[in-house]
Amino acid sequence: MNSFLFNPKTPNEIAKELVAKIKQHRKKLKQMQLASKSGVSLGSIKRFESKYEISLNSFIKILIALNLEGDLENLFTQKNYASIDEVINGQL
Repeated sequence: MNSFLFNPKTPNEIAKELVAKIKQHRKKLKQMQLASKSGVSLGSIKRFESKYEISLNSFIKILIALNLEGDLENLFTQKNYASIDEVINGQL
């Protein structure tokens, strides 16, 4: 089954939205300041914001520097349904 069947967004579109949200939170900081605060190289931050590429470790460091690490805890808390009946009935 194609995993994109139920999510019309491409991985690139999702990454673009994620980067936009991170940029909103770093508005008070310049890229160089975020690099210094997070310990992530300026080149990595620029690559993340332009090409949406970054290691998971560097991404987490950026979230910590922006005080967003708590959002990771809620990342996978969405209910997973096994059938359409569970969706309709609100069961899990």
